Amino acid sequence: MKPQLAQQAKTVGDVAPGPFASFVRFVVCGGGIGVLSSGAVALLAGTMPWAVANAVITVASTVLCTELHALFTFGTGRRAGWRQHWQSAGSATAAYAVTSLAVLILHLVQSSPGMLTEQVVYLSASGLAGIGRFLVLRLFVFAGGQDGGQDRDRDRAFVRKAAAARRRVVPVPTRLPNRVLTPAAFAVGS
Repeated sequence: MKPQLAQQAKTVGDVAPGPFASFVRFVVCGGGIGVLSSGAVALLAGTMPWAVANAVITVASTVLCTELHALFTFGTGRRAGWRQHWQSAGSATAAYAVTSLAVLILHLVQSSPGMLTEQVVYLSASGLAGIGRFLVLRLFVFAGGQDGGQDRDRDRAFVRKAAAARRRVVPVPTRLPNRVLTPAAFAVGS
């Protein structure tokens, strides 16, 4: 006899979380890893240049976040593959570019902004970039949910059938019959 807890856990995980639950999970995972990463950069910067420490921690935290997003945030039920890792890294790079551009524009507009102003601009841009990143991850990177592999297989099968149908030769009459043709007469395969 199987324990009830194991059966219950299996049925609970079958459904991917909705948009709001996914967003809350995204903020908790991403924010939590972000806070831990900032501490890790500070610790690692004592042994190497800050830029190198930041790059190492950014790569490690992006890989960790991608795994957490696959398993927990978007409920795919499996670990992230190479495609998801590269797409997630691309969205993280785009978010980095947005926040850097926002701070650069601030410095162009105001030659020496205060720390508070700089933080407000950075955090605002980071929040907007985070929302954009969430949308990209939810709608494109992890869109398949738990049955993403089945959806992908179904899509591939559909593409193969469509390509085979396109290659099929349909005889075209060289002269029209004397009767009136209806749209049903042009249907292929009927």
